[in-house]
Amino acid sequence: MPAQRADARRNYARLLAVAEQEIAAHGADASLEQIGRIAGVGSATVRRHFPSRHALLDAVFRGLIETLCDQARALRDAADARAALLEWLNSVNGYAATMRGLAMTLTGDCPSEPTEAHGHCASTQLTHAGEPLVRRAVTDGAVAPDVTIDDLLGLITGIALAMEHHPDPAADAKRLLDLALAGISPAPRRTVSTG
Repeated sequence: MPAQRADARRNYARLLAVAEQEIAAHGADASLEQIGRIAGVGSATVRRHFPSRHALLDAVFRGLIETLCDQARALRDAADARAALLEWLNSVNGYAATMRGLAMTLTGDCPSEPTEAHGHCASTQLTHAGEPLVRRAVTDGAVAPDVTIDDLLGLITGIALAMEHHPDPAADAKRLLDLALAGISPAPRRTVSTG
């Protein structure tokens, strides 16, 4: 019996990893059958772990949010507050750009649940995770004092939506975020000693 549980855990983890890749490549409409085939499991195994498309998308989405929150916590004590904030924002931006359609599908596929539940939950988690990074960057003078985490997450959301149908949304989203962040938090100028 324990071997079956270990197999089930491996199948679950493999399905999530494949689903993340397929959603990044094909959007939230990625084929469940294709995900199962790539993961090396049958459709019954897919359905046993994820009884609906919504359940699979929800699991992928929650995993991504947990990863981003863990990263923010790990960066809180980094020596360079500006670099830590920019690293985290680039990660959020990368996920937002490549996981196209995921949040919209989660809120649209499940009318029996509150339509804002998943987006609100993710937004709240990311806000709480990123707020200390922004506060520290503001304190260090690396970011303008009136910049908030909500401003930055709103900016990333707008960029992700604007780049959604581009051939390389992640690269284009990174370029736009870099342009925006250069205005919000210009890199410190190095003083050149003439003596």
